[in-house]
Amino acid sequence: MTRVALRGLLGRKTRAALTALSIVLGVAMVSGSFVLTDTISKAFDSVFSSSYEHTDAVVSGKKLVDYSASGNATVTPALLRHVRARPDVAAAAGAGIDMQGNATQAKLIDRNGKVIQTSGNPTFGFGVDPSQPRFNPLELTSGRWASGAGEVVIDAETGSAHRYGVGDSIRVAGSGPARSYRIVGLASFGGVQSLGGATFAVFPIPIAQKLLGIRGFTAISVAARHGVSQQRLVAELRGIVPNGVQVKTGAEQASDDNRSVQGFVSFIRGFLLGFGGIALLVGAFVIFNTMSITVAQRTRELATLRTLGASRRQVLRSVVLESLLLGALASAVGLVCGIGLARGLSALFGMLGLSLPESSPVYAPRTVVVSLLLGTLVTLLAGVVPAVRATRVAPIAAAKDGLAWQPRRRRGVVAGTALLALAVFLVGYATTGERLGSGTSLLALAFGTLALLVSAAGVASRLVTVLAAVVGWPSRRLGGSAGRLASQNAVRNPSRTAATAAALMIGLALVSFVAVLGKGVQGSVDNAVKQQLAADWVVTSQNGWSPFTAAAGDAVAGVRGVEQVTSIRSDRGLIGRTQVNVNAVDPRTVLGLYRFDWRGGSSDATLAQLDGHGALVKQTFATRHRLAVGDRFVLRAPNGRPLALRVIGLFQPPRIDELLGGVVVSTEAFDRTFPRPQDALTLIRGDVPRAALAKGLAAFPDAKLQTQDEFVKDNSSFLGKLLNMVYVLLALSVVVSLFGMINTLVLSVFERTRELGMLRAVGMSRRQARRMVRHESVITALIGAGLGLPLGVALAAAVTHALSRFGVTFAVSVPSLAAFTVVAIAAGVLAAIAPARRASRLNVLAALQYE
Repeated sequence: MTRVALRGLLGRKTRAALTALSIVLGVAMVSGSFVLTDTISKAFDSVFSSSYEHTDAVVSGKKLVDYSASGNATVTPALLRHVRARPDVAAAAGAGIDMQGNATQAKLIDRNGKVIQTSGNPTFGFGVDPSQPRFNPLELTSGRWASGAGEVVIDAETGSAHRYGVGDSIRVAGSGPARSYRIVGLASFGGVQSLGGATFAVFPIPIAQKLLGIRGFTAISVAARHGVSQQRLVAELRGIVPNGVQVKTGAEQASDDNRSVQGFVSFIRGFLLGFGGIALLVGAFVIFNTMSITVAQRTRELATLRTLGASRRQVLRSVVLESLLLGALASAVGLVCGIGLARGLSALFGMLGLSLPESSPVYAPRTVVVSLLLGTLVTLLAGVVPAVRATRVAPIAAAKDGLAWQPRRRRGVVAGTALLALAVFLVGYATTGERLGSGTSLLALAFGTLALLVSAAGVASRLVTVLAAVVGWPSRRLGGSAGRLASQNAVRNPSRTAATAAALMIGLALVSFVAVLGKGVQGSVDNAVKQQLAADWVVTSQNGWSPFTAAAGDAVAGVRGVEQVTSIRSDRGLIGRTQVNVNAVDPRTVLGLYRFDWRGGSSDATLAQLDGHGALVKQTFATRHRLAVGDRFVLRAPNGRPLALRVIGLFQPPRIDELLGGVVVSTEAFDRTFPRPQDALTLIRGDVPRAALAKGLAAFPDAKLQTQDEFVKDNSSFLGKLLNMVYVLLALSVVVSLFGMINTLVLSVFERTRELGMLRAVGMSRRQARRMVRHESVITALIGAGLGLPLGVALAAAVTHALSRFGVTFAVSVPSLAAFTVVAIAAGVLAAIAPARRASRLNVLAALQYE
């Protein structure tokens, strides 16, 4: 029976290859996701480990908040002198480096006056001590380190991409207007092939402090004397540092820095693996359908084996072994293909402006084990039911002509109905009662969606006749006799047609869900921004989300014709143990440019109380933390400086896109509390030519000028990029379903050989034979669309309902749904090419004699 299984695979090479491809693509996605994210993780490990490779201890300000624009508290030159004076210290140097936030951002300006930046990737500004090269995390690739006031070292990747070399001049913008510097060297992080679109500019410490607006140092790197352990050095230094300053070993600091990005890498890994899982799920349908058809077509063969003495267990073992071998071979091929796919995924991220650091590829043992096990297990499980059916073939079937009649089985429909009820319960639980967002609700939504797709496939056989009557109307009307036969063939075996359509249904359901939900979210984001802004012009940073120098807002205020200008500062702060987004506005100029949605009796008149100790608090934040008008609290800046505040009013911006954060203070209070005040937005009113405003901002190349409509569109453009990425990744499942359709049609043509011969004998032309198969394929694909698109829309409606408390509205993307229908038709046409050609080339006499 083992030899029978092997000969069965070798004897049906085309079927085996097409079935294997459905698993190859899914496994390739899984292994490619692991390779890519492991490579990215290694790159970050290399960046952070090389930063502290020769450092025994790091003295730095304590981190109070994440993602601060002004960074952590700095350490003073006086502390550096104290550290150097310790007996166990061999060397110590101050540095101006922040790898976790926006505190040391320096924008490189190209020859066209544009900021060199890719979709918001970091633009690091580094201050290093050239006299202490052991603490420098970078390696020179050419030239020397900067030592004078007008010198800079830039990253080699930027130099190569923009044709800058040693001796060239380049402009750099920090906390003020851009200045010109001479490039004296090019550098890179050791072991990192690419920084993924990030740039860096390296200056001597005094120049970096002035350019970046840093007082003191972001950290002090310390090396121990020979024979002194890191733990002893750290313990000694902790005894001399003031409150608000921490001491860690170099390895501990590298681990802390790395931990902040590993969560993001894990998210990317899970995101990509999810699409690999979808492709494998579609592949499981393809395998199940193919194996079921094959078992039905091998009825006489299996019955003959039973007649010759094979037991049911041996037949079961034979079919299961066939699935096992197919899964193992396909998984091995998919594992290898995943290595190449990892490069493709990296290129996809790059095309969408989401480049990430890269190093040499990483092939972890976990990648091999998980990929092989997952692919093999999915294939094996998909083949179990057909294998069990094979054991039920009676020996007497060997004496019968043709294929055994396959009755409709009610058990699949009953199971599908039960699973559908469970799916509705899980999705309903996740999307009602304001639960969406919690871990339990997200898990319920994921399993509910999976159950919904599988249950839809289970009950689809009962809907095939109705759907075929609807989507097959054009074929019956326009396809002539071939179209009518195709429509009848599509419903001849509803279970088979449903299983074939189900593979395509999954992909179309998910893309329609993404399209409808994405359109609703994007429209809601645009409306939310329009509700808040009343300005004619908006100034942001070039990437649209990082803060920019406050001097830009001051410069544009002096342009002739400007009627009103207000700047909105932005940073992060701490209230108790709660981190909060903090904004600052000028109460004298903000009205008329920003629309407040006042709550709790507050009004525009409330702004008059926004003095140095008054604060406006967002309603949801106040409710969560039990704050009311008149209450007092203390806000701490990222450097630990306290600001005593009193709640003077409540407001609530649209929750889906809040331009103002949880706490709003006056610009005067913000500037005296936060170490490096920067703007998030500058709002302008006035009938002013763009050229005049652009001239006023010419010294600030990181400032981007937009009309209100341009800003609204640009603000939500990231959603379009995200949707495009999801469409590309989901296309993999559509490709898998395409192989399934080809497989089914090939087997169907093989099964109907005598029938096709008779049709040819009574006058059907080759062209009509091709048309019949093509129409049948298109009808099957449209059945998949008829099932998938409504499911996706319904799921999007449920999730939109759950998100309605954030202001998300439901909007059907009709053009997208129409496009997906066209994709389904195209998939049907493509899937029919090879089977239609085979059907048209059958030898009529041989076909009539076929059994």
